Amino acid sequence: MTAIASKFEGFVALNFPKSRMSDQEFFEFCQLNQELKIERNSNGEIIIMSPTGTRTGARNARLTIALGMWNLKDNQGEIFDSSTGFKLPNGATYGPDAAWMTYEKWNALTPEEQEGFAPVVPDFIAEIRSKSDALKPIQQKIAEFIACGCQLAWLIDPILQKTTVYQADGTEVVVPFDQPLSGGSVLPGFEVIIAQLFQ
Repeated sequence: MTAIASKFEGFVALNFPKSRMSDQEFFEFCQLNQELKIERNSNGEIIIMSPTGTRTGARNARLTIALGMWNLKDNQGEIFDSSTGFKLPNGATYGPDAAWMTYEKWNALTPEEQEGFAPVVPDFIAEIRSKSDALKPIQQKIAEFIACGCQLAWLIDPILQKTTVYQADGTEVVVPFDQPLSGGSVLPGFEVIIAQLFQ
């Protein structure tokens, strides 16, 4: 199997032209390389990224903790951190920085599906941009999640000090870091001010 590598800003995409990995082979490949964050786009290209920088990792943790504390109140769903991969209907396997889905979706999966990269689209995802991240690939990734059925997505951008909120109906709203950011009807009662969360 010959790999062709294409270098993009912040990551490397590998394409295996002669043989596409099966879902199980891709999962095993990721397990053998747990020091890296590995994703696969809908074209079968394997995207390899370096570990998250310390500042971005701290921000990811704070967001996941806030989401988890909200979830504990009503316990309506399952939350996931940045190491979780989801197999989308378009064939891509991506791991957002944070995600949430209803227990209805989670419990509909078999135990085997829950162990691997689950073939399910979260109801909510969040991506936090780091200094090394180009904006366009993150926007494309979020667009794929929304097109596949995600109801709400946040692109949190510390560089521009704003969060772009994407909704299933195609609506996009920009919220400055010093303003309340709401989970709306997807995450009722979940609200954070990113400037305070990340300080």
